Amino acid sequence: MRPAALRGASLAALLVAVTPATARACAVCFGAADSSMTDGMNAGILALLGFVGMVQVGFIALFLRFRHRSKKLKEHRDSLQLIRGGLL
Repeated sequence: MRPAALRGASLAALLVAVTPATARACAVCFGAADSSMTDGMNAGILALLGFVGMVQVGFIALFLRFRHRSKKLKEHRDSLQLIRGGLL
């Protein structure tokens, strides 16, 4: 490791060690379940879960649509008649 990087890492470790624990912890870590920070975090989690759920529903709908189109194409191909005995 270079001396400048080592000095920077040592300074960062020293600052973390000297900083009081109350400055590094959030309301959730202290168990304040009724704080606005906890409510915001819960709302963010629900929003992200909703987004991921909608993307998954979209993929399911896409694959079901592919399956439906494949069946329709197969039915259409099976309904065509082959003309025997010529190029046309």
